[in-house]
Amino acid sequence: MKICVLPGDGIGPEIMAQAVRVLQALDLKFEMEEGLVGGCAVDATGTPLPDATLKLAREADAILLGAVGGPKWDSHPRNQRPELGLLGIRKELALFANLRPAILYPELANASTLKPEVVSGLDILIVRELTGDIYFGQPRGIEMREVNGETQRVGWNTMIYAEYEIRRILRVAFEAAMKRGRKLCSVDKMNVLETTQLWRDIAEEIKNEYPEVELTHMLVDNAAMQLVRNPKQFDVMVTGNMFGDILSDEASMLTGSIGMLPSAS
Repeated sequence: MKICVLPGDGIGPEIMAQAVRVLQALDLKFEMEEGLVGGCAVDATGTPLPDATLKLAREADAILLGAVGGPKWDSHPRNQRPELGLLGIRKELALFANLRPAILYPELANASTLKPEVVSGLDILIVRELTGDIYFGQPRGIEMREVNGETQRVGWNTMIYAEYEIRRILRVAFEAAMKRGRKLCSVDKMNVLETTQLWRDIAEEIKNEYPEVELTHMLVDNAAMQLVRNPKQFDVMVTGNMFGDILSDEASMLTGSIGMLPSAS
């Protein structure tokens, strides 16, 4: 098995060194090759995702990635932001589904800031769509425009989802729910955004293929509150790229640290 190892920035190299040790301790044969991504790649090559790294990733059976970014690169122009390395890998390899479990282990119960009766036994899986939505939508940009009689800077982004993108991530979530507690909460903002109205409509269509799964819907603002108020009401949650980015990081604090949440794409 060929593994592309991308330590990245910050704590990435430290934790990746230990992850590699664990793999080497197994009685299995792994061929591991290391590459640059994120800020360290910007420093070395001027780009957050060098062609050599993308080639390694394409040729690998799996990618093990640490972390990208840090204050050092905050002032860099957008095309040199470390996060673009991670976004680029997701897009180039069509890694559209992100699985983010939030589990509170008894030994680490004191790490959570919430009361034990609220979080003990916590076991949530967040399924996040990863290659669509406002993060990748076009057009986008910043330019000078005439607004209210004045020439000023205007920034814009495009939030867009195609039907096939929604269907495939929802099926991943339904399949995950089938293997767990057969409860799925779809998170959207259908009262404001047409993209998520489409999301909810498609979820209602697909649920007929999974009659064993209890499907519920929740607006994202309420979901953010409920994750803190009563997180154990959730089993599997599914949502779009931007909402999933925020909610999964919020869920990480239920376990005490974002470092406790692994992520698979």
